[in-house]
Amino acid sequence: MLKLLLPILMLVPTVLIIKPQFLFTSFITYTLLIATLTSHYLNSPLNLKFHHMNTLLGLDYISTPLLILSTWLLPLMAMASQHHLTNEPITRKRSFLMTATLLQLTLVMTFSTMNLILFYIMFEATLIPTLILITRWGNQTERLNAGTYFMFYTLIGSLPLLIALLIMYSKNHHMTTLIMPMINLNLPMTWSNTMMWLACILAFMIKMPLYGLHLWLPKAHVEAPIAGSMILAAVLLKLGGYGIMRLTPILMPITKVNYLPFIILALWGMIMTSTICLRQTDLKSIIAYSSISHMGLVTAATLIHTPWSITGAMIMMIAHGLTSSLLFCLANTNYERTHTRTLMITRGLQMMLPLMTTWWLMASLSNLALPPTINLMGELMIISSLFNWSSFSLILTGLTTLFTATYSLYIFLMTQRNKMSKQLMLPPSYTREHLLLILHLIPLLLLITTPKMLLYT
Repeated sequence: MLKLLLPILMLVPTVLIIKPQFLFTSFITYTLLIATLTSHYLNSPLNLKFHHMNTLLGLDYISTPLLILSTWLLPLMAMASQHHLTNEPITRKRSFLMTATLLQLTLVMTFSTMNLILFYIMFEATLIPTLILITRWGNQTERLNAGTYFMFYTLIGSLPLLIALLIMYSKNHHMTTLIMPMINLNLPMTWSNTMMWLACILAFMIKMPLYGLHLWLPKAHVEAPIAGSMILAAVLLKLGGYGIMRLTPILMPITKVNYLPFIILALWGMIMTSTICLRQTDLKSIIAYSSISHMGLVTAATLIHTPWSITGAMIMMIAHGLTSSLLFCLANTNYERTHTRTLMITRGLQMMLPLMTTWWLMASLSNLALPPTINLMGELMIISSLFNWSSFSLILTGLTTLFTATYSLYIFLMTQRNKMSKQLMLPPSYTREHLLLILHLIPLLLLITTPKMLLYT
């Protein structure tokens, strides 16, 4: 793992000493090289055992795809932010790239650690660079309010997790995820054990986020810069699913009794957030609420915790990470030209930016899980698992699929095929923007051709 951590860490002095005219070019090249090198961690099919291990760090079938996704997002974040930072002084450009690098370092440590206490420390450490990105490089004055929501939701939810982990450590005298599932805890149904289970799950439910605990997400997405929106949607939301996958086997006897209200809330939240998307006027807000809807499927699948549902959740997380990041990049290209995110103003763009319409169509079709996208494969596996768990869930998931198709096509038709506003005179699209969108679509298309890279069943 040091072969990955040291190059990421050495990006910090590289950013500080490199010449300003080569700053973004060199940074994007180095990070793309690091992201390409991480692909050798994938086995086909994924290895069920831990590999690339040392005493604290290791990779398995859950952490490997998410680690590769987080390394792939760093060069794309820098590429997307290049126009946003054009008029900034060089010190702010360097500090932005350093913050993004430190965020990736904490994410890699979070996904690769085998000690639950170290996992909690790194899980909390991701809060600091993300908060700096939102509050320092956001576009509007509301960014401070959004940063406050984000910080307090995360901190209040994760403090009970720390207490529960310390209680578990005092009983077992170790916190290694390699050994913990092998020990049959057999937690009896007492109030104290139920509260400990709730404390372990609550932090990840907020991070997903579960409907009812989601108020921080639309605010953070709308006020964050493009890099903040990309990393929030693509990787940080996946920390919740990853944490539930890690802790559910340890807490399994009590999970089968207590998970019912959370699955019902997740399924109901999918419908509620999908209908909210139909009446939003802000483009980034629609994409943010659609993330809550998609992650509701992942929440339900991880709590059921069958091999089929866990595989579907993993595919869904990777597919949603790339698709939502792609949608935020497309929304940002519109915002940089029109300086507004209101759908009624940014309409009829097909006449001005015809090639961009192609990327909008592919992103919208991926978001509504049209075959043969990898999104459809993840949704089918999760929906079939939910149907096997309860046939009534098919009504809720079917309605969600219908609403998702409706608002995805609504976004596409409103922005591209409507009557163009006469006040808009837009500059043409840049090669950098097309490269950024292609680098999102390439992994999605490759995963369609070889989906067994994410399968372990």
